[in-house]
Amino acid sequence: MTEFERLQEIIAQLRGENGCPWDREQTHVSLKPACVEEAAEVVCGINILEKTGDAENLKEELGDLLLQVVMHAQIAEGENLFTMDDVIRGISEKMIRRHPHVFGTTEVQNFQEVLVNWESIKKREKKGKEWARAYLPEAFDEAKELIDVAKRRKGYV
Repeated sequence: MTEFERLQEIIAQLRGENGCPWDREQTHVSLKPACVEEAAEVVCGINILEKTGDAENLKEELGDLLLQVVMHAQIAEGENLFTMDDVIRGISEKMIRRHPHVFGTTEVQNFQEVLVNWESIKKREKKGKEWARAYLPEAFDEAKELIDVAKRRKGYV
């Protein structure tokens, strides 16, 4: 068993019938504050690594962010929406599609060409899904507010 599989089993047990009442009660919506806060703490871990060379905080915070991904995937699976395998398959296929210079026959001369290709491929992928982009400004505003709440709760404001 891989450590990732072990984590999935731990979360399944925590969310299971005899698990933790808090974990069982969590939803996609209730986890939004933790998800945004953990992402901010990953940024902190990167800053610590950059300034001190110490990677321990980054390792810990990446684990906390991974916990959020696993929790959301397990909640979704319980709601028959998608599974962790679906999430992983989706990002794997996206990386292959968006890197035709690595996994296909496209040739690039520099990273600028990679970015141009990436944007072109992304635009094709999003065709017909443009409506989802309309939700992004509200999500950015909500993320900012969630960060502000976290800062107040931790005593930074």
